[in-house]
Amino acid sequence: MKSLSILTALLIGMVPARAAERPNILLIMVDDMGWSDIGCYGAEDIQTPNIDRLAADGLRFRQFYNNAKCTTTRASLLTGLYPRKGGNGIELLDDRMLTFGEAMRRAGYQTGISGKWHNGSRAPHRPVDRGFDRSYGLWDGCCNFFDPAIPDPKFKGGGKRFFGQGEERITEFPDGFYLTDSFTDHAITMLEEFSKNEQPFLLYLPFTAPHYPIQAKPEDIAKYKGKFADGWGALQKRRHARAVELGLVDSSWALPAPDPEVEPWEAAKNKEWQQLRMEVYAAMIDCVDQNIGRLLAALEKSGRAENTLVLFLSDNGSCAETPGGSKGDQIPGPKEFYSHVGPSWAFAQNSPFRRYKTSMHEGGIATPLIARWPSAIKPGGMTNQVGHIIDLLPTFLDAAGARYPSEFESKPLRPLEGISLLPVLRDSSATVERDAPLFWFFAGNRGVRDGKWKLGWEGRLRRWELYDMEADRTETRDLSGDMPEKVSELAALWKAWAETTGVSKGEIEKEEKVK
Repeated sequence: MKSLSILTALLIGMVPARAAERPNILLIMVDDMGWSDIGCYGAEDIQTPNIDRLAADGLRFRQFYNNAKCTTTRASLLTGLYPRKGGNGIELLDDRMLTFGEAMRRAGYQTGISGKWHNGSRAPHRPVDRGFDRSYGLWDGCCNFFDPAIPDPKFKGGGKRFFGQGEERITEFPDGFYLTDSFTDHAITMLEEFSKNEQPFLLYLPFTAPHYPIQAKPEDIAKYKGKFADGWGALQKRRHARAVELGLVDSSWALPAPDPEVEPWEAAKNKEWQQLRMEVYAAMIDCVDQNIGRLLAALEKSGRAENTLVLFLSDNGSCAETPGGSKGDQIPGPKEFYSHVGPSWAFAQNSPFRRYKTSMHEGGIATPLIARWPSAIKPGGMTNQVGHIIDLLPTFLDAAGARYPSEFESKPLRPLEGISLLPVLRDSSATVERDAPLFWFFAGNRGVRDGKWKLGWEGRLRRWELYDMEADRTETRDLSGDMPEKVSELAALWKAWAETTGVSKGEIEKEEKVK
């Protein structure tokens, strides 16, 4: 098997490296989690000892970005490319791009996914069709955590979800089922299977938690009873202070005022219900952390931990959506109800940043990123390197000593748009330069970051805002009126990128009023 892997690597132009030197890769992603929802990024109010241990043993990024939305983030994470078609539609993977499952399998890796896919539920868009040797999980966006067969009330026509293993669809789930536990069970099985031979492996574990519906086990919810009685405003300030203390946030950045959707805690009705929403959400993250502990224990038992790169991140900022409306009759916790946290708690979960999922403000696109790799990463480090999910596939290939092919099955591939962050992983003081700015688009919201300058457009406001990310990453001082030339320069870069990636002509030509 080892000689076959090396032969495969040579055929695709791999820079040779001994199998024993190539790291295993364990990529863990949570869904709709706020920037400060884990202890090592400021949340002393949620118990995340296993994630915090990853940070203590590894490296934390202060400035890492996703695409602000489940589908577009997953498309870019998998491919090292920005989403095409303007991010419209679920099936964003085409035959001019490889997933990291396909690319790493060609480099001699075993590949597996256990969790949320959300890039197509039917052939040829399933994980099994796109490079994963083993696959289990939810091919859609969200489902009931206790019984994924229960229809999703958000969708007309029944709202049944696609859940599968390999090519088989799963429609029945046993008593005692809980989604986060099940994803981890299957990930551990894959890890144990992959560890039986010399080939390195890439294992992708994208949890659905804490995406709505917010549902958790009673024993986990009980841990947080009364923990959030002082409300979302106090939570935002407390987490901000802790992030400053940890060295993740500059104390000179002003703490932003509440977003327009946030009501004062003092004016909130039904405060017990409001507290329960946050208690259940915290319990969901707690359960993720427990399962990460189980997975790390299995990794240690396998003997592969020393040379395994473990990454942890979120697919976007916390979610302010309220499907079905914000009603107190939707009880957070049990499987019978379809509840959500709402914008006021989401505002605090993204502390110290503004806005939420789908926005190109930092609250929508900033994610924690933790990297642990005992044989290569020094413990306890932090980096100011600006990174993006398009950088992960180039980093994986670099670590494996492999190159991305120019064509696949006689079809030309788009060149990767991310950069390798391997030098930063090996030395947290290193900096990797980027040849082009970073760009974003989703549902009318736009963004571009070039060095310290960030230009954003929120569809609801229909105007550009300009921020200095070094002096004001919390985006409290809009400089667009003072620097119209910089606005025009960055807006032109965004327009050129949008035309390249397939954002609709109508969207590109929307009237742009500079504040």
